[in-house]
Amino acid sequence: MQDVIRVQTQDFDVAAEYARLAGDATVGAVVMFVGRVRDLNPQPELIALELEHYPKMTEKALHAIVLKARARWDLGAVTVIHRVGPMQPAEQIVLVLTASAHRDSAYMANAYIMDYLKTEAPFWKKEVTANHSIWVDARESDSTAKQRWEG
Repeated sequence: MQDVIRVQTQDFDVAAEYARLAGDATVGAVVMFVGRVRDLNPQPELIALELEHYPKMTEKALHAIVLKARARWDLGAVTVIHRVGPMQPAEQIVLVLTASAHRDSAYMANAYIMDYLKTEAPFWKKEVTANHSIWVDARESDSTAKQRWEG
């Protein structure tokens, strides 16, 4: 089964993407991560999250992350869909599906892909409230999460 890696402005259909992977009889496990826009600072209320990227650079980075995951775990298929542009609170941002014959590979690869996506993929986030817009800095916790794979 072929991997799917897309960067897009429109929302994605989780059920359709899952069905594409789950139809393969060699797949014993599908692990799913769906990232959503959250509002952690209700004062002032988040109006939108805007994600920007460099298209060719971003897609190249996502492919490289998936290839690294494939080198570590036996995976049947991988889906990575990441949205860009303006999004409202509670909207979906990212989908990572990892399919494997066994659950351990699917679980580990999914976490690995997300940890590297958060630190290696060239996306820039801007939070927009009624009062201001602010670019979001990278989080130390994301770098720490990635380090567990490098030991």
